Amino acid sequence: MNNQRHFLALTAQALVFAGLVSACATPQQLEIIEREQRRLRTEASNVRGETTDIRGEFDRVRSSLADTRANLQEVQRDVNALKGKVDELRYLMDRQLGQSTREGEQKLRTVEDRLAKMEEDLKVQGKMLKGQEEDMRGLREKDASLAKGTQSADPGTGATAAESDAVKKDYEAALKLMDQKDYRQAIIRFREFLKKNPNSELADNAQYWIGECHYGLKEFDQAILEFDQVRRKYPKGDKVPAALLKQGFAFAELGDRLDARLILQELIDRYPLSAEATRAKEKLKSLQS
Repeated sequence: MNNQRHFLALTAQALVFAGLVSACATPQQLEIIEREQRRLRTEASNVRGETTDIRGEFDRVRSSLADTRANLQEVQRDVNALKGKVDELRYLMDRQLGQSTREGEQKLRTVEDRLAKMEEDLKVQGKMLKGQEEDMRGLREKDASLAKGTQSADPGTGATAAESDAVKKDYEAALKLMDQKDYRQAIIRFREFLKKNPNSELADNAQYWIGECHYGLKEFDQAILEFDQVRRKYPKGDKVPAALLKQGFAFAELGDRLDARLILQELIDRYPLSAEATRAKEKLKSLQS
């Protein structure tokens, strides 16, 4: 651009000089001078045109740079806004993650506490089940001993011995069904036994085992009624403490803790030295927790 300006200045000077010279020049010289002036004017016009084009191009470049700068500023604002959103999201995620972690730890502690309680209850239940199994074995042994005793109750009378043998056979058949967990058939056989032998020394045992069969079937309401028949019909029989114990257990299985505690406390009060009373005390502790 500076060269163009210099050229225009020289052209102007040449034209001025040509004007001064034309005053004393010949016609041929004047024609040459005019021709040179026209050439110089044409070149000057071309230079001015180029200068205008260059200035326009410069203005366009400057405008483009301004637009580019504005776009960059807008992009920077968008980037800054996105950074702010990212920081906010990171904060919220960290906060939520911390809260979720705390909630997870609390739930885990709750589950662990419940598991520990269940394990403790399982130990108690296992101990009680073991006690029940021992009680069942003891009762079965007593039944076997009693059945043998009835067979030799009156050895001098053949008819009595034969009757005792039949009674024993019916009773043991019902017991076998119960041992096989065929509770429905066992109940039928025990009821038939009671109907045929209402005054037998094994009658209270048969009534007790009917209650046990219903208990095994988880028919706790009916089991309670059958166990209650033991103490009502045979109040002096040796199955009353066992009937009271299982009656209390049946109430507990139904969720009736009040009646369960009342029955178990009655057992403890009436038969304090019995093995069933010891079991009742253990059950009471679990019902009170």
